[in-house]
Amino acid sequence: MPIVAVFDVPGMTRSQYEQSAEKVSGRPGPVKNPSDWPVSGLISHTSAATPDGWLVVDVWESEEAFREFGKTIIPILQELGVPDPRPRIYPTHTVVTP
Repeated sequence: MPIVAVFDVPGMTRSQYEQSAEKVSGRPGPVKNPSDWPVSGLISHTSAATPDGWLVVDVWESEEAFREFGKTIIPILQELGVPDPRPRIYPTHTVVTP
């Protein structure tokens, strides 16, 4: 079952997000498609600035796929000094893709 993973991180900066994206993809520049992720299973990825930090909302094919990605992203965020990078995970009700 697909899941939604939400990182709503007060204090996270755009620079920290961009650095994490480069570390995830292993190359300079933004992430652009699911093949930029080190594990399979990503359906969608969205990020945005918030009034007090940064928001990332991912949809993954399964919680297991996201947990596997977590083994990569959580250490990266901790290395970058992102405060308390714990996501909230929700089972999806509906997923619409092009």
